[in-house]
Amino acid sequence: MSPKGKLQLSFIAASAALVLGQGFDHDLYTTSPPVYPSPNTTGLGGWEAAYTRAVSFTAQLTLEEKAGMVTGTNGPCVGNIAPIYRLGFDGLCLQDGPLAIRQADYASVFPAGVTCAASWDRNLMHIRGIYMGDEFKGKGANVALGPVSGPLGRSAYDGRNWEGFSPDPYLTGVAMEETISGMQTQGVQSCAKHFIGYEQETQRNPSTAADGETIEAISSNVDDRTIHELYLWPFANAVKAGTSSIMCSYNRVNSSYACQNSKTLNGLLKGELGFQGYVVSDWGGTHSGVSSILAGLDMDMPGGIAFTISNPSFFGGNVTSAVQNGSVAESRVDDMIHRIMTPYFYHHQDMGYPSVDPSEAGLNFVTSGYLFNFTTLPPANRDVRDNHAGLIRELGAAGAVLLKNENGALPLKDLKNVGVFGSDAGDVSSGLYYQEDFEDGTLPVGGGSGTGRLSYVVPPLNAIKQKVGYTKNLVQYNLNNTNIASGGLSSVYPQPPEVCLVFLKTWAQEGLDRNSLENDDNSTAVVNAVASVCNNTIVVYHSSGINVLPWADNPNVTAILAAHYPGQETGNSLVNILWGDYNPSGKLPYTIAYNESDYDFAPITNSSALLNTTDPDAWQSDFTERLLIDYKHFDYYNQSVRYEFGFGLSYTTFSIGNLSITSASSAGSSTPASLPSPLANASATPPGGNPALWDTLYTATTSVTNTGSVAGATVPQLYVSLPPATAGTGTPVRQLRGFSKVALKPGESAQVQFPLMRRDLSFWDVEAQDWRVPAGGIGVEVGFSSRDLRASGRIAT
Repeated sequence: MSPKGKLQLSFIAASAALVLGQGFDHDLYTTSPPVYPSPNTTGLGGWEAAYTRAVSFTAQLTLEEKAGMVTGTNGPCVGNIAPIYRLGFDGLCLQDGPLAIRQADYASVFPAGVTCAASWDRNLMHIRGIYMGDEFKGKGANVALGPVSGPLGRSAYDGRNWEGFSPDPYLTGVAMEETISGMQTQGVQSCAKHFIGYEQETQRNPSTAADGETIEAISSNVDDRTIHELYLWPFANAVKAGTSSIMCSYNRVNSSYACQNSKTLNGLLKGELGFQGYVVSDWGGTHSGVSSILAGLDMDMPGGIAFTISNPSFFGGNVTSAVQNGSVAESRVDDMIHRIMTPYFYHHQDMGYPSVDPSEAGLNFVTSGYLFNFTTLPPANRDVRDNHAGLIRELGAAGAVLLKNENGALPLKDLKNVGVFGSDAGDVSSGLYYQEDFEDGTLPVGGGSGTGRLSYVVPPLNAIKQKVGYTKNLVQYNLNNTNIASGGLSSVYPQPPEVCLVFLKTWAQEGLDRNSLENDDNSTAVVNAVASVCNNTIVVYHSSGINVLPWADNPNVTAILAAHYPGQETGNSLVNILWGDYNPSGKLPYTIAYNESDYDFAPITNSSALLNTTDPDAWQSDFTERLLIDYKHFDYYNQSVRYEFGFGLSYTTFSIGNLSITSASSAGSSTPASLPSPLANASATPPGGNPALWDTLYTATTSVTNTGSVAGATVPQLYVSLPPATAGTGTPVRQLRGFSKVALKPGESAQVQFPLMRRDLSFWDVEAQDWRVPAGGIGVEVGFSSRDLRASGRIAT
């Protein structure tokens, strides 16, 4: 057997261990099978005309110009491809990030990905994408570096979970699809990231040991079935939606760097998913030239090996040399440019596209010494915010989840004496650009490249004063957590206020993983101190995602609102909910357990020994939990949680009717074939993979009724249960496969339909290397959360 065959066999054998219920054998994940050559793009999926133009453009380039087309260079944007003015090409501007155009003034800061996911609202996700795309284009950015489905959220401690959506791949996949389709309607290119297995910040990049030895980045060691059913799943949605580019991640995957891993790039992404666009490295994620190019990397960013210097580069002149010495075929470089230029032409970026706003260059980490002249035409300081604040305010409210509401504590009524406590309630104290942790001031967004430069923020305290009418009524406040925790509430008078609103927060950022799942800044002591003197204490917290809430059972804590990262309109969004102008409809896109230790099934890999290691290959993260992350873990082990996945309260109540399931087959009662029909041409896979996987096989139908006294919205959720006898040991008890946000008046009912595609009813068969509908019947349940299931049915298979 050839070495390639042995590696592929090892990869499948490692994956088959899950089906057979065997333990995780680390030695099976020390290599990633080679997949060569890198597939060529053909413009399948509606890009054919643009592809023809890209081929014509590439044919006019010199070899040196071709090298420049695939290599970043210093310029006015976070990432830049140099112009070729003789061909009418002004270059490319790539800008962060997933919730705002970060390197910009007069731009909006939208709710974070986790907030979008908590809304469970496809329409708002889509509109957010449209508005973001409009702002990126207005500032002259060709490429928006987002949205995010890596990290997916394997570990509750990951510092960047908030940039993405949810640890559930179905929910994240929908959010990716809606965001991308929305953004790209405006003519901007989306860049889905970070591909793949990027599930911690710690040791995400190589480091240098005390003895000078290079210590390689963390290796995410993951089996074939898990990578398909969890981490690849939302990227399939992104490719199906037509994302222009995909960013490969910093980490290694089964010991091979993600930006030079031929299995994941050539095999999974360009082969299996039929991706027609280009793969761009994360900034500094390229570790080789020829190896990365052959493995499927199409664009090196920021270009230079050093972050702020364009030369030397792994690409650049080395691409020219590699072609000249035969290490890389020129046809491969041509394909890289075809992939880059096809979406450029498809989105008509050659036709009157705005130039880069001149003001952006001054915000970049490199402001001078450019090797090329970039076109940045006035006007500068363009205001691209338009009327987007209304959507930001609405989505900030829609993405807040009401977790507790005892004795009708919310919504608030007319009040004469309101208390506001906690450092998160006040105005920002360290500027409007969030790149490091701080105690004083509200937290509308996290830090790192995924943040935004706020043009303003509405603090909760200001919005509450406005709502209560502080010139006629009383708003008392103490925003000093240290003082509150030590009992410093004596200044409150009359005491207690009618309601005490406590504002907490959890900072998270790129480059650092969280070290605790409690809210920051002595939060537990703050809540307990306020609750000890106020029997109507309502806690609101801004957070990157999962928090344990040790004070949740305090009888004086009457309501809890998880507000996530809502963006610039945070105070207004909260006031709308607290006073009932907006009926809360958010649902948890993750699980809140009781204790930090409940999340030990997927820890951040780190230790003192690793931090001091001299072993270059020491950093290994074995994904031993396989498919069982978040609610799938808790359900599989029948473990109690505080608030389950999909949970969220409303000011009204809802009921669900019976569930009916109809087949899309003309035969009606026939069972689907276990495997999808193969492609007629295996070398011509359309975007998203085999189209048969996206065929609707069944439609589940139920009804939802508002049984309460006020108008509101809810989210019926559909879960499927694949039979473990045929799908394999370790198959999750249930998996989300449908949801719909429904707004109803009191007494009103609506019918809700859930189309079930072949991929929704399949598992990845590692031996067949295909998606299989398991024999033995599939359970279908509908309810208002993963543990509040009201109606059920069954699909015969």
